Amino acid sequence: MTSNREKIKQLLSHFSGTSKVLVIINADPDSIASAMAVKRILWRRVSEVVITYFNRITRPDNLAMIEYTEAGMVPLADVDKSLFDKFVVVDSQPDHNENFSGIEYDAIIDHHPLSCNNAAFVDIRPDYGACSSMFTEYLRSLKIKPSAKLASAMMLGIKTDTANFTRQASSRDIRAFQFLYKYANMNIVTKVERAYMTESDLDFLGNAIRHRIIQDNRAFYHAGTISKPDELVVAADFFLSISGVNWSVVSGVMDKKLIVILRNDGLRKGAGKTAQEAFGKFGSAGGHKTMARAELDISLIRKEIKRVNQKALTQWVLERITQTAGKKIE
Repeated sequence: MTSNREKIKQLLSHFSGTSKVLVIINADPDSIASAMAVKRILWRRVSEVVITYFNRITRPDNLAMIEYTEAGMVPLADVDKSLFDKFVVVDSQPDHNENFSGIEYDAIIDHHPLSCNNAAFVDIRPDYGACSSMFTEYLRSLKIKPSAKLASAMMLGIKTDTANFTRQASSRDIRAFQFLYKYANMNIVTKVERAYMTESDLDFLGNAIRHRIIQDNRAFYHAGTISKPDELVVAADFFLSISGVNWSVVSGVMDKKLIVILRNDGLRKGAGKTAQEAFGKFGSAGGHKTMARAELDISLIRKEIKRVNQKALTQWVLERITQTAGKKIE
């Protein structure tokens, strides 16, 4: 197995002092922190590093993290890609979202299961709970002491993706967390973690609770048209806290796509595999054992169910999940 020291040496060999690097992310705490780590690793080794994102960031904790860690990101729509000669994707892979397409990547660094390795440098470690843990090992191999803001961001990335070490965590994530703890500003960490929900999120959650469907230990809710996909995540996480519920599936429609968020308790069939089997032919779908996401083309769904109103989509999602593994998803 290639050591972290050898890996980081291989990574750095693809850049030079004149390189202009664009790091593209689907922004969440782990991807933001990982992109910040790339910027630190390449500091003084390249001409420029810019972090860009394409998703709409609405969750208050994510916004707070960007503010307090000074992540320094710019929207992809505002970036002239022709000004860059090196491209990096972290905490994701180019086939995970159409916004990654049309670019020849120099590096892919991710902890999700391998789905795309078309780059000069690829480091995929699905046995890690967070990409931030991988970058912590990179920093340590280079003997780089992270700044308080970088350490805080990477701690938050690990805590978020492992749900405070209760989901998909490994001993590597724990060791990375212990290392970062020495350098992090806990006031930043606390500030971000307390900024969890807005009043509109509460309203959305209240409606989800009132209109939930619980069947065979699975909680379902279809929200209809939505403006913030992050609200689906809030509801999906909450439903899993209901006694007796071991799966939660929450969906909504935005920009002609059906977005489905899946969560489970880690004791059943993997959420990522279930999402792929249930929804893969309608769009992108996948994730980890306990959490997954699908973004599906409404026009493809319409060919199957004719109508795509709230009632029909609720029933369709419920049936697709049920049919994936019969009456029980174990």
